[in-house]
Amino acid sequence: MRWEFQVICLLSWYLTTAEPQPRTDRKSGTDGVFIGRVRECLKQKPASKMSVFMTDCGTCQTGRTLTSAGKDLHDNFLKALAMREEDNRTGKLSTVIFIRDKNSHGQEVSGYIDYAHRLKSEDFEVYFNGKRRLLPRTTDMSFYNWDSHIAVCNSSPNYQVIADNPEGLLFKYKRDRKILNVDPKAHPGDNSTRIPIQTDLYTHAVLFDHVSRRKT
Repeated sequence: MRWEFQVICLLSWYLTTAEPQPRTDRKSGTDGVFIGRVRECLKQKPASKMSVFMTDCGTCQTGRTLTSAGKDLHDNFLKALAMREEDNRTGKLSTVIFIRDKNSHGQEVSGYIDYAHRLKSEDFEVYFNGKRRLLPRTTDMSFYNWDSHIAVCNSSPNYQVIADNPEGLLFKYKRDRKILNVDPKAHPGDNSTRIPIQTDLYTHAVLFDHVSRRKT
């Protein structure tokens, strides 16, 4: 895993949890302090490169200005999306967003959004500046209206939807063909991480981060 992504994951974990306190390392079973893990990660690269990584965040590697750049973000959900914007635009990271909340008609809706695809197909400026809220649509990978019981599934440019799985909805990442399992009781899959977000914007929000291991 690239050191930059390690930093993003660790900082996101810290910023989006409701209890910013020492965490337990599930793999080792030992109590590990979050800040200590960040410091250990940062030791892997010279301070000069870390400075560039932390300060040169307004422009994507493709030369495009990030829509989240310069925004005064207060909610954990928007902060988490901002931290992932560049890597989703460049393909270094693929994030699936789960949202459950009420729409403008007062109807409860939920769904799974291919973040990288939505970044390419619409302007996220309105979301990062707070003019609109990001909500699932019938054109996203999964959409369900809890009032009208309308259910829709669509494969995206990055994911194939597997809706006939008896154990629940699955997404196959097209680049490396790895399966993303969004069942909260199951492991999300190889090279994938499930991150619940504590947010005031939605009833329920979760991010699924996947790092492609496809050889080039």
